[in-house]
Amino acid sequence: MDQDDESFGQEAALPGPVQWRRSARARRVSLRIDVRSGSVVVTLPPRAGRPAGVALLTTHAAWVRERLAALAPPVIFAPGAEVPLGGAAHVVRVTGERSGEAWLEPGAILLGGDADVAGRVAALLQEEARERIAGLVARHAAALGLGVRRIRLKDTRSRWGSCAPDGTLAFSWRLVMAPGWVLDYVVAHEVAHLGAMNHSPEFWTLVERLTPHRHAAVAWLKENGPGLLRAG
Repeated sequence: MDQDDESFGQEAALPGPVQWRRSARARRVSLRIDVRSGSVVVTLPPRAGRPAGVALLTTHAAWVRERLAALAPPVIFAPGAEVPLGGAAHVVRVTGERSGEAWLEPGAILLGGDADVAGRVAALLQEEARERIAGLVARHAAALGLGVRRIRLKDTRSRWGSCAPDGTLAFSWRLVMAPGWVLDYVVAHEVAHLGAMNHSPEFWTLVERLTPHRHAAVAWLKENGPGLLRAG
């Protein structure tokens, strides 16, 4: 029995669900909280065994439990669930109409039939994100007299938006669940990078020209952003 096998019996006492990962670039054992899955990720360098990870988890058990307990509850894309869209709750409802389709009505996400509920809710949210983000990008870029090369949607874990050196703008589709003024700020921030690829005073002047929501949006994302990762 090797060391990794010996550690299995200890894992029942670990402070929460664990994802084990090995990295050739890691120099030491480390851990972090994966907000999306609600688990702790332990990264092991090439020569470290799982017992080293168990030891680190045991040492920081109180911190892990505290962080996991502080996570927002998951939002499951299922019938009856309340899914945020533009900061407002929308109830997922299955209907016998328009089989296979998904559409919005005030306060509701409607699905024709009960096949692949989670997939269709996610697809609808992503399409809504694409439309709303494209409209905001066009408006803010026109205000600065700038052109936009391409817009991409992603499902990132740490960055809500980015602007590549070639001018491609990327956004997390999950922003569509946030209040509209939060989405407006993130889009304005990235469009401003088309005029200044840095965070210089010139850049922040451009941001202020585009949106009044900077400070409130940053505060909202700091407090509520992790909850967006728990949806779906």
